[in-house]
Amino acid sequence: MPQVMEFKLPDLGEGLTEAEIVRWLVAVGDVVAIDQPVVEVETAKAMVEVPCPYGGVVTARFGEEGQELPVGAPLITVAVGAGEAGPPEAKAESAGSGNVLVGYGTDHSRQARRRRVRPVVAAVSAPAVPAVPAGAAAPARVSAPAPARVSAPAPAPAGPVPVISPLVRKLAKDNGVDLRALRGSGPEGLILRADVEAALRAPEPVAAPAAAVAPAVAATAGERIPLKGVRGAVAEKLSRSRREIPDATCWVDADATELMAARAAMNAVGGPKISVLALLARICTAALARYPELNSTVDLEAKEIVRLPAVHLGFAAQTERGLMVPVVRDAHTRNPESLSAEFARLTELARAGKLAPADLTGGTFTLNNYGVFGVDGSTPIINHPEAAMLGVGRIMPKPWVHGGELAVRQVVQLSLTFDHRVCDGGTAGGFLRYVADCVESPAVLLRSL
Repeated sequence: MPQVMEFKLPDLGEGLTEAEIVRWLVAVGDVVAIDQPVVEVETAKAMVEVPCPYGGVVTARFGEEGQELPVGAPLITVAVGAGEAGPPEAKAESAGSGNVLVGYGTDHSRQARRRRVRPVVAAVSAPAVPAVPAGAAAPARVSAPAPARVSAPAPAPAGPVPVISPLVRKLAKDNGVDLRALRGSGPEGLILRADVEAALRAPEPVAAPAAAVAPAVAATAGERIPLKGVRGAVAEKLSRSRREIPDATCWVDADATELMAARAAMNAVGGPKISVLALLARICTAALARYPELNSTVDLEAKEIVRLPAVHLGFAAQTERGLMVPVVRDAHTRNPESLSAEFARLTELARAGKLAPADLTGGTFTLNNYGVFGVDGSTPIINHPEAAMLGVGRIMPKPWVHGGELAVRQVVQLSLTFDHRVCDGGTAGGFLRYVADCVESPAVLLRSL
């Protein structure tokens, strides 16, 4: 007899607690092999294909395309042994490959340690459970639970508040939401982030009758766009940056004429083209070697500043999904040619929506070239938990005093936003002045190598 195995949405790593179903790659009745991708999901960081650790016949799918599911919710059930896709040892749950997402720590034992919550049944999001094909009998656990269990929210807890996620607790605390007053929609009354967000969206009671305020509400209501996915992640990170980091910004105009001439000379000899961003990145890594305070993070619990040994350089990339910040690993070890190639590779993956979560995390310093939008300056918001960000405006001809005479030069504005906890203005100013000196005279950089 085939054994029906339930495959749940795995822990995707990097603190992600839910994912949205983008596209199903299998249908009920399909035969799947071990580690075959069965669904494409979008997290707040990237789109990934999720492979199933079981081989057999798909007996049910849970969730519709466009629906957001929490980690631990059922994705599909597979009748192991009903097809020829999997070996005999796959009939036991322990025989699953465990390679749900290679590199994200999603083996079964680690899931159990990180999230000890009973799985959310499929009926929580009310998808219809497709019928099992003829000849592939499924046990009762595959069928959907009674609808009454779906619509009735769990009663308010009498004892400890059932919240497992620290993100949910922090969201409630930051917005003044009393968790004891909420009814969780998760299993066993678990309070989910959606419950807190629903409480925040709920209108405050007013004294006027509903009929009197209805026209005013209708007149002021506009389009509502869910703050989730990439936009939600950006909002959460930037809000946290503003809450936790006492930042300050300094800026300077620099004559980039010599830098542009040096780039033209480097590209004239043939070989891979070197981008302006790569030259600025190389200057940044040299500046961070001189001013390591800005390549650090603050450990609030330990009350320590942690200076980081390597420069993992994030850079802002605008995509159809929103602003992404891919990270170039060990940027301090790369030359301009290597930096150009890595910037191009990561930008292409970002625009195609194929960046892995690991490509978007672990940055220690960010370079933001907002000049591509045709603007001269900005006050960047630090990419938490980093300590600084360098912003670069557009490079354009402007009047400039050069050699004691007024001339038209290629001028750029550089802005540095820094965490005032890790250094004072003297250090930040020294860093920015060094960067500007290298932009104005690339020979300064050569002398420091």
